[in-house]
Amino acid sequence: MLDEKRNEFEEEKESETAIDETIERYKSQQPFVRETVVNNRKEKKGHPWLIWTLVTALLCGTCSYATAKYVSKQIIEKANEKQVVIYQNTNVDSVVPTVTPSSDLSGVVEGVKNTVVEVYTESVRTSAFYGEYVTSGAGSGVIISEDGYIITNNHVIDGARSIRVALHDGSDYSAVLIGKDAELDLAIIKIDEKGLQPAVFGDSTKLKVGETCIAIGNPLGTLGGTVTSGLISALSRDVTIEGNRMTLLQTDTTINPGNSGGGLFNTSGQLIGIVNAKYSSDSIEGIGFAIPINTVTEVLNDLISNGRITGKAIIGIKCTSIENERYQNYYGLTSNGVYINEVTMNNAMKGGLKAGDLIIQMDSYKITSYDDLKAALNKYKAGDTVVITVLRGNESIDCRVTLAERTAE
Repeated sequence: MLDEKRNEFEEEKESETAIDETIERYKSQQPFVRETVVNNRKEKKGHPWLIWTLVTALLCGTCSYATAKYVSKQIIEKANEKQVVIYQNTNVDSVVPTVTPSSDLSGVVEGVKNTVVEVYTESVRTSAFYGEYVTSGAGSGVIISEDGYIITNNHVIDGARSIRVALHDGSDYSAVLIGKDAELDLAIIKIDEKGLQPAVFGDSTKLKVGETCIAIGNPLGTLGGTVTSGLISALSRDVTIEGNRMTLLQTDTTINPGNSGGGLFNTSGQLIGIVNAKYSSDSIEGIGFAIPINTVTEVLNDLISNGRITGKAIIGIKCTSIENERYQNYYGLTSNGVYINEVTMNNAMKGGLKAGDLIIQMDSYKITSYDDLKAALNKYKAGDTVVITVLRGNESIDCRVTLAERTAE
């Protein structure tokens, strides 16, 4: 009877995991289409008496143009002397040209368009009715080194058996997966090519709400190189996506299926974020999100060198999230928190944790759910020692636990 009741509770528990507000990530399955536009020109002949007038005007204009070009060249050369590529995976001395901010964003786009790529994937799925079948997906990516390293979203390439990359000029390459992290939704892929134009990284901590930004990506999986613009709407939004709590930039820049993994740039042509999600609803518009570039730079070398982010902290327990009175009643508790079903690692045992404890705090972080616990753990590295406060019966107990390293996602 108790087993039947517990099974019934677990089934109801699973049904409650549906998310009320959907945050969509996109993998478009539409074919890749390219269009070519040809401009036709018509010539008109003028009257002979206008020739000398036109020649004189042309000579004057040429002199003025040459002078302006020389001055502009000197200014650009001096500006380039001070430019620094914040991240570049090789020692090649190449830089992305800096573009002077202006109301006309065409110059910015011209300077960074070659840094954004289209990403196409094929994955094998299994169905009880169809057996194994192949599905295709599409997203975007940003070049981060001249020798072919590209950053994109983990959800763009997750489960892919093959990855293909198309550059802005139409060149097509096979890509290999170098590293990924599901919680940060980041992945590094690589193509076998040299002399590519990498993006210049900005500083997302210096962004201001209301600042203009530009998104470049591959919406619908068929419109590679599409540019949209908007504003930075918020700087540090805590957003939960598929159980992962992330701190993201918010923008009203138009984001569509296939933009995932693409670049968010400022008006100086610097990469400030990697587009990864948007709110999707019939009544919601203009709420998109991007991973701040400073978050990306913290883990890039680790992803490239180790294929994953090393040093991620875990407590060493099996647990259940206690988020409402119904869960409290089932486990005989009076507070929300994280219930320890089993202590699985020696570090947690040595720290004093026991099965049946309810975690309610970690150092200064209040814990009312498993999402809170994961968010708190992300602030630490393996080897750090934390004070975990638990309720054991009616008693509050502080346990000093040295965190272990998580070796798999």
